[in-house]
Amino acid sequence: MQNETEILTIEVGSTITKVNGFTRLPEGGFSHMAQGFAPTSIAEGDVCVGVERAIADLESRHGRLPEQREVFVNSSAAGGLRMTVHGLTYSMTARAAREAALGAGAIVKMVTAGELTHYDLDELKDLEPNIILLAGGVDFGEKDIVLRNAEKIAAAGCLAPVVYAGNTAIRKQVQKIISDAGIELLLAANVFPEVDVLNIEPLRKVIHEVFNRHIIHAPGMARFVDLTHWGILPTPGAVLKGAELFAEEMGDCLVLDVGGATTDVHSVTEGSREWSAKMVEPEPRAKRTVEGDLGVYINAYNIVELEGDPAWQAHMSDLQAIPGTEREKELTRWLCRKAVDTGVRRHAGVVTDLFTPTGKKQIVKGKDLTSVKWVVGTGGALTRIEGGDEILRSICTGPGKHLMPSPDARILMDRDYRFSALGTLAQAYPDDVRLTFRRWVEEETAA
Repeated sequence: MQNETEILTIEVGSTITKVNGFTRLPEGGFSHMAQGFAPTSIAEGDVCVGVERAIADLESRHGRLPEQREVFVNSSAAGGLRMTVHGLTYSMTARAAREAALGAGAIVKMVTAGELTHYDLDELKDLEPNIILLAGGVDFGEKDIVLRNAEKIAAAGCLAPVVYAGNTAIRKQVQKIISDAGIELLLAANVFPEVDVLNIEPLRKVIHEVFNRHIIHAPGMARFVDLTHWGILPTPGAVLKGAELFAEEMGDCLVLDVGGATTDVHSVTEGSREWSAKMVEPEPRAKRTVEGDLGVYINAYNIVELEGDPAWQAHMSDLQAIPGTEREKELTRWLCRKAVDTGVRRHAGVVTDLFTPTGKKQIVKGKDLTSVKWVVGTGGALTRIEGGDEILRSICTGPGKHLMPSPDARILMDRDYRFSALGTLAQAYPDDVRLTFRRWVEEETAA
């Protein structure tokens, strides 16, 4: 490899560590120059060991990297932040807060609506969350319940920082209650400032800041802090950012990231006019769901148990993080198919019948995917086995019980595993990332 690789992206995943080398082109955009892989080395007590092996793998095939390079890092190796969410009504503020958390590296372990009970507070203390999110009330709306919840959280004895993203009219009061208890408080704009208005991006940024503090506790991760001045982006956040820029450039998209521990589903779409009028709850344009029980290695047994197929249960002796033999690939392919199908159906909107005094009508709960133009597959498992395109095509069935992508949707497979890397680069170079996505699509469609 020539000394053209001026940017290195590092992704420390739950199973595999990936490094990518890029050069920024004079005319704009990035050229993908090199790539290396290695098993993530959490079990060895230092994730940097896996990174060094991945870089060595890259250099063994492409040549030595230049000493001077810009480094970007994303990771899911420490797991997500354990987060609890407390709002007024589940369908409004609590749900909006949950949507924000899922795009910023947090795993929501508890959601409450209304005034916190003694049982809620006991569960909160047992969970020992990394972050507590307090929301509730549209701006200048309900105050009393939110203030009582702030008092109860302050008295609960939890040491986790509290993020307040509720009614702005009582922000100073909440700040005094939490601060007087010696608890760190972070402020974000109200996630539900008006009825049927979602405002989740400011909250995502605050959660990301806390994630950066948390991620360095993965063994060896602290060494990365000095490598990059961009911070460590949560891998799901990198994929979601990439999906947003891809949609801006190419049109509505659905991105599936099938990993060893989870299957993450990202969609960027407003949905269709036909179904939007039937929605009973607002949905964010950019949405991410995490299926923590659908992994093709660490959580592979969960998929087998969900399917209840004895034949595949007997096949599990062929399970490998990086499949090599045909039997190992066959198992991974089946696991991917089940993870994709189950994950997308959980993400997609569901059409149900509601019986009213004036007759039956249809309503929709969840994300309408019928306007999706591109279905993108990423993640090592889905992109490295044969048949990934067919797996993605199988979910493009159009509206039925679930609002799935149309059969006309285009399939795009991230075979070089660049999507999360480009999402990480978008922190500094969003225009170049958009242009790179366009070139990638043009190359794929011309092939």
